[in-house]
Amino acid sequence: MDRNPSPPSSEAEEEGGDAVGNTVYSKHWLFSILTRLIEVISPEKAEPAVSPEGGQTELDEEMENDICKVWDMSMDEDVALFLQEFNAPDIFMGVFAKSKCPRLTEICVGILGNMACFQDICMSISKDENLGQVLLQRLCDSDSPTLLETSRLLLTCLSQPEVANVWVERIRENPSVYDCVCFIMSSSTNVELLVKVGEVVDKLFDLDEELMLSWIKNGTCRSVGPSVDDSPEELPDFKIVPCILEAAKQVRSDNPEGLDVYMHILQLLTTVDEGIEAIVQAPDGGKETWSLLYDLVCHELCQPDDPPVIVQEQKTVLASILSVLSAMFASQTEQEYTKMRKNMPLIGSLIRVLQYMEGCGKRSVDNSKEAEQQETGRTDLNEKDFHLKILKDICCELLSNMLQELTKENTLEGLHQGHLNEQTCSSAFQNLLPLYFASVESFLEVLREADQTLADNLEKRFPSLKVHA
Repeated sequence: MDRNPSPPSSEAEEEGGDAVGNTVYSKHWLFSILTRLIEVISPEKAEPAVSPEGGQTELDEEMENDICKVWDMSMDEDVALFLQEFNAPDIFMGVFAKSKCPRLTEICVGILGNMACFQDICMSISKDENLGQVLLQRLCDSDSPTLLETSRLLLTCLSQPEVANVWVERIRENPSVYDCVCFIMSSSTNVELLVKVGEVVDKLFDLDEELMLSWIKNGTCRSVGPSVDDSPEELPDFKIVPCILEAAKQVRSDNPEGLDVYMHILQLLTTVDEGIEAIVQAPDGGKETWSLLYDLVCHELCQPDDPPVIVQEQKTVLASILSVLSAMFASQTEQEYTKMRKNMPLIGSLIRVLQYMEGCGKRSVDNSKEAEQQETGRTDLNEKDFHLKILKDICCELLSNMLQELTKENTLEGLHQGHLNEQTCSSAFQNLLPLYFASVESFLEVLREADQTLADNLEKRFPSLKVHA
């Protein structure tokens, strides 16, 4: 079946003035579809395809085709304003309350999502408290397509500065949202849904630290709130960190952008003490988080067989991951998983990231010369350099802390495994000095015990170290 047929035109209408705004779409046709929607959910008319148990129903093909046309048409502002004028949101509320057809619910939420892309309509939808509550209840739906469209609608509203706070406050006052979001993150295998829900959580945490703190502290079993069809009456004792990790594992292979989103959520958690505690005081003491991030850095991102320019593509996800690892390392030096004997490959990976950034830096200088007469080009370049600088700062901080923890045995192992040699150590020193002089000096003392010749060579390359020796 054609999912997106061509919307009807007003050209077939005999009467003039039937066009919606400046479009060729027919007002009469649109109004007829809204009328049919009302009939579908009216008590006096039985719904089509009702199961013997009175459960889920299906739309007939003609109705589904027509309502899908409206969904496509609603991306046009004139059509969206027409739907708003004729109280389509109220009609959709009736659908949510009375219909047991998941497909119909999905389409109606999707139409609202398109309408919310326009600021005035978004403000109207957002300020309708009843509609807002009903939409949040859709997060407890068992239908993945409906959940996806609901998440898309919420993200659209949260991205509008004029109404974002309205939704933040509404979500803060609805504990069921936390439960339902955690349930999706911990149990769904739908990558597209997980990415969109992750974007909603990321936006919420970025907008409101108080909400993030309350979600970090959550975990008690509670009722989901008003009864919602096909949703559990009570959900498990969710903790935010394990749910984020489970979602990240699901999206890591199929969706790099989704992985970036969930790593940024973890990074946002580390901006408050309670978030770091939630990560490192999980039942396993943070081992699962460390293992996942370690595996990503050492075995998936910025690998030896990748071209150096890969660091440009992966700079934001790398910055998030290394930021979390740095926070964990600083707070959990006694944990077994942070012991240096298990993390020499991570030191090698950190140095490789710095080496790749050096290569990108040289390219940036060349590109900047070529773009001297192009203001837009310089702006884009500066933005790229800014993100690379953030990554470099985070990378250097973690590397310096890890180098300070190395023993002679660790260093010998690193030399044996190839993570440490004159080239990698030189690159590390080049990036760490002079800011992390004490860390470099401490490592050099240990290196002298493990390989005097290498230490001497490095001192020749970096005379400032020799003066302080």
